[in-house]
Amino acid sequence: MNTIQKKIWVLASVVLAIMIAIWLTLTFYNQKMQTQYNDILQRYLQMNEVTSSSQDIVANLNRYLMIPTAGNEAELEESRERLLSVQSTVYELRNVDNEFILTNYSHLIDSFIETVDRSVMFQEQGEAESALAEFAEASNISLYISEMTLSIFDTELKTYERFYRGIISQSEELEKLGVWLLLLITLVLVLFTYLFSRSITKPVQQLTKAANELAIGRFDRPIKVDSNDEISFLAKTFDHMRSNINALILEIQKKAQLERELQESKMLLQESQLRNLQNQINPHFLFNTLNTLSKKAYLDGAEETSDLLVSVAGLLRYNLKRMDKAVSLYEEVYVLQQYIDIQKARYSDRLKFHADVQESVLGFQIPGLTLQPLIENAVIHAIEPEEDGGEIWFRIQEVGDEVWIEIEDNGPGIDEEKQRQLLEQAIISKEGHSTGIGFGNVLKRLNLFFGREGLVEIDSEVGQGTKITLKLPKVKGVQNHGQAAHSG
Repeated sequence: MNTIQKKIWVLASVVLAIMIAIWLTLTFYNQKMQTQYNDILQRYLQMNEVTSSSQDIVANLNRYLMIPTAGNEAELEESRERLLSVQSTVYELRNVDNEFILTNYSHLIDSFIETVDRSVMFQEQGEAESALAEFAEASNISLYISEMTLSIFDTELKTYERFYRGIISQSEELEKLGVWLLLLITLVLVLFTYLFSRSITKPVQQLTKAANELAIGRFDRPIKVDSNDEISFLAKTFDHMRSNINALILEIQKKAQLERELQESKMLLQESQLRNLQNQINPHFLFNTLNTLSKKAYLDGAEETSDLLVSVAGLLRYNLKRMDKAVSLYEEVYVLQQYIDIQKARYSDRLKFHADVQESVLGFQIPGLTLQPLIENAVIHAIEPEEDGGEIWFRIQEVGDEVWIEIEDNGPGIDEEKQRQLLEQAIISKEGHSTGIGFGNVLKRLNLFFGREGLVEIDSEVGQGTKITLKLPKVKGVQNHGQAAHSG
């Protein structure tokens, strides 16, 4: 894993390497030019040394001839050796352009030394005139050497003129190269610095954005940081913390949902029990009274009145005992028929009821008092307000793994907004006259009983009637309503 400290060291190393490269380049070119200048200067100094040495020999020879002492002879010999040494170095300066003239120049030096040697020899032999003649010849040769040195200087200047111009051109090119090199290095450093800073600031920005997301409560979004340094480790730790917090929040929400459903179940049960208590006004007295009236009506020959009282008694007994229990569809349909008999006696021909029930599904269970409140709503809204009454269609059929229960009327219908509010239980529908149970209560009990929502659909248009469809899972047997709700 790359660390931020390592990245900083890399940046410093790159900058240092570039600076060293610039220094080495400039040093190389400077050294090269200095060497070239030194070579040229050395050529001039060596040839000038020849002239100087020849003049020293002439001077030392003159003193020796005038005063032939051992000291003067030693000085003459020393200057002679120096000239021979310079002669060897000058000869090394030959090239294609000056080889001929340097050869003559070297021969002239040889002649000069031979003349000096003859002058010394004649002096030692006591031939003063011959020694002076050779001295004069040596002086003339020394003058020739000086003139030839100047001639060689002139030749060297002409020969190296192009070289001088090349050095000047190189200096100009080196200056341009320095400018371009500086621009290139600046660009590289800027780019590298940007990438380096971006590798640090971008992960920090991503981490900051993730922290802002957490600050507003978005714990479900994973934290991703494009980095491979300490910030990446920090982001992984941060994401692990976010994941734990999110899991804790989900768990709390789930518990809150269960608590809310349990609370709703308790409230519905309490409401049902309250309704039950309100309606239980001495039920045995009511049952006995209704049965007595039924028997009396039968004895008086009013058989229809007797049947009506029997239906009322059965309906009242069912409503009081079945609110908190799961019942079979058979029981619901049976008590529903008693309710319809009572309503037909009330509305006569104004109520037309059509039933189509598939008997094979009557063994499946639903919450008690589910169908009667829905039929009663249809009677209240579709039959009662209309002078000519209306029609109600009741259907039960098996569709795949579900039992579909349809209740349809030709009443005034319901607009879309009220349909949505009824399904979302945003409004309290008008409660039934006989049970005190409204549409919202039925919907809640169905959701609790089967353990899911979306069981009820409403299909209605204003002026076109209403159809309510219950799409219920198949549940066999009969059990306590609370247990069914919990197991569903």
